[in-house]
Amino acid sequence: MSVNVDYPAGATPLDADELASLIPGHITSQAELNEWEQLNIVHGDGWARKQRKEMLNEGFLRQLHKQMFGETWRWAGEFRKSDKNIGVDWLKIGVELKKLLDDVRYQIEHGSFVADEIAVRLHHRLVAIHPFPNGNGRHARLLADLVVERLGQPRFSWGSRNLVDASETRQRYIAALQAADARDIAPLLAFARS
Repeated sequence: MSVNVDYPAGATPLDADELASLIPGHITSQAELNEWEQLNIVHGDGWARKQRKEMLNEGFLRQLHKQMFGETWRWAGEFRKSDKNIGVDWLKIGVELKKLLDDVRYQIEHGSFVADEIAVRLHHRLVAIHPFPNGNGRHARLLADLVVERLGQPRFSWGSRNLVDASETRQRYIAALQAADARDIAPLLAFARS
């Protein structure tokens, strides 16, 4: 059985091998896949909120992704092994993640930015690195939520809508990411709390 995938604008398409790694055999549509993934993400969120260990390391990022998508994809928690429509060269994922995590630890230690900005900048760079075959935006948003909570602030609202489906809210999110790509973080900061 194969799933009929319909990617919204800005989504990362999966290659045939990645699609073949879908675990549940009953899924045939994008809507069913989105629903199944969301149930898996809720499980991952519950797992993450119980963790008291250091979050700003590669092991935690991989485990978080695995908890969020491990009942959906066999490759959950594994870095991508091909280039995509977004993201760094796949061979540079580990190096870029190390630089990002080192930078965030420094920003926290030295109070380089307020809590919201530290977490939103982390989110933006993690999406830009795009370490996994799919689920990068959802993974980066959850990690940003976890970090901002540890810094004493409430979770972000991220537009208060589902950002997986094609919608005006998703378009605003993509536009805010693109503004951050052009070194204007303000729209993404505003969107995170909208």
